[in-house]
Amino acid sequence: MSLTFDWFLPTTGDSRALVGGGHSVPSDLGRAGGSIDTAGRFREPDLRYLAHVARTAEDLGFDAVLTPTGTPCEDAWVVASALIPETERLKFLVALRPGLISPTLLAQMASTFQRLSDNRLLLNVVVGGDPSEQLRFGDRVTKDARYERASEFLQVFRQAFTDQGSSFTGAYYDVEDARTRQPAPVPEIYLGGSSAAAGPVTAAHTDVYLTWGEPPAAVAEKIAWIRGLAEAEGRTVRFGVRLHTISRDHSEDAWGVADAMLAQLDPAEVAKAQEVLKTSESEGQRRMRELHGGAFDPKDARSLEVHPALWSGVGLMRSGAGTALVGSHTEVADLIAEYAAVGIEEFVMSGYPHVEEAYWFAEGVLPILRRRGLIT
Repeated sequence: MSLTFDWFLPTTGDSRALVGGGHSVPSDLGRAGGSIDTAGRFREPDLRYLAHVARTAEDLGFDAVLTPTGTPCEDAWVVASALIPETERLKFLVALRPGLISPTLLAQMASTFQRLSDNRLLLNVVVGGDPSEQLRFGDRVTKDARYERASEFLQVFRQAFTDQGSSFTGAYYDVEDARTRQPAPVPEIYLGGSSAAAGPVTAAHTDVYLTWGEPPAAVAEKIAWIRGLAEAEGRTVRFGVRLHTISRDHSEDAWGVADAMLAQLDPAEVAKAQEVLKTSESEGQRRMRELHGGAFDPKDARSLEVHPALWSGVGLMRSGAGTALVGSHTEVADLIAEYAAVGIEEFVMSGYPHVEEAYWFAEGVLPILRRRGLIT
C-alpha cells in the first residue's frame, strides 16, 4: 500500500496566523491593518494566489487539492474550474452540500468537469453541521434528515452517470430519466461524519471515509465502525484523515512556530470563537473541541499536545479540522506511520501559509516516508 497525500486550497484567504483565513471564526487579527506584524498579514484568495498554491502542490507531488465549501469560502466549483488550465495532473477534491443543489445538476456539472479536466475531479460531500449557516442557504432540514437526504442524493447522482439514466422517487427527490449529456467516469466520493447517521450513508454510497485528525486510537475506532458497516453492504471503503502540519528540521523549531501562533491569539477572541463553535450540530466539531477544551497557555503550545506530535491548537480559532502534526520531519513521519498502521491511506494536509508549509512537508517529511516504503 502506498499512501496518498493531498493539499488544500485556502479559499478563505491565507496567513501565517491561526486567524484571518482557513475557516477561522471572523476576526480582524491577521488581516491588513490588524495587530500582528507584516509577516503575518492576510493573503487574499484571489485567482493568482490560489493558482500559485495549486501549482506548488502539483510541483511537489501532491495528488489533489481540497477546495472547501461554506460562507467564508470562495465558491468551490468556480475556483476549481478556473484552476483546470493552471495545472496538468492535479486533481480537485471539490466540497459540496447535497441540500443546496439537485443531484441531476451536480451530475451534469461533474461530467462536464471530468471532460474539461481529463477526469481530475473528486467530490467531498459535506452534509452540514452549523444550523445558522444551513438557514443562510434556506435549508431547514434537521441533522439526521440531512444524512437521509444525502443517501437519496448520492443514489440519484451515481445513476445519472449510467447510459440508462435514473428515475427515482424518495422522501426528498423525485426525478425521471436523470442523466448527463455524455457518460463520464463517476468521480470518487468522499464523506466525513462522526455521528451515528453518517455511518450508513458512508458505507452504502462513498469511496473514502474522511475523518478529522483525532489521536490514532480514536481514528482506529472510527475505521472499525465504518469498515463493519461497509462489509455488511458488500462494499469496501478507503480511509483518509484531514490534518494540518508544522514540520521543521528540528522539533524545537516546529514547536516554536506553534508557540508564535498561540502567542498571537487573544484569549477573549478564543473564548468568543469557542462559544460560536459550541452551537455546531457536528459531532466531529464537538470532538475537536473536546481535545483542547477551549483553555490554553499562550506561552506553551505543548500544553495542547493531545498525542505525541499531535497539536489541538488549530481548533481554538478554526472550525472543522482542528489538529496539526507538529515536530521534526521524522516525528511527523512517525505519526503518519501510526495513522497508516490503523488503516489510513490518504492524508489531506494543509499549513499556514499554504505555499511555504507545502515545501516544508514535501521536502522534509515525504522523503522519510519514501525511504520507509510508505510511498512510492
